[in-house]
Amino acid sequence: MRTINASELGAYLYCHRAWWYRQQGLAPGNQAALLEGAHQHHAHGRSVFLSGALRILGWVLLAVGLVALTLTLLGVGA
Repeated sequence: MRTINASELGAYLYCHRAWWYRQQGLAPGNQAALLEGAHQHHAHGRSVFLSGALRILGWVLLAVGLVALTLTLLGVGA
């Protein structure tokens, strides 16, 4: 008896026919489209990471600015 893992079950639930083809060892016929989709996903992941990093940088710069403003208003370092 063969063990079925969670990713294989997910593939079956997503598309029974694609799961069956994979079990038969048949590769998809749209390799170029799959490769292009993988590239697009990778590019999107980079932009999501960059936007998160820029958001964190924005918060850090805001905090530094608030600290500098507070120190200026209190006359510290003058």
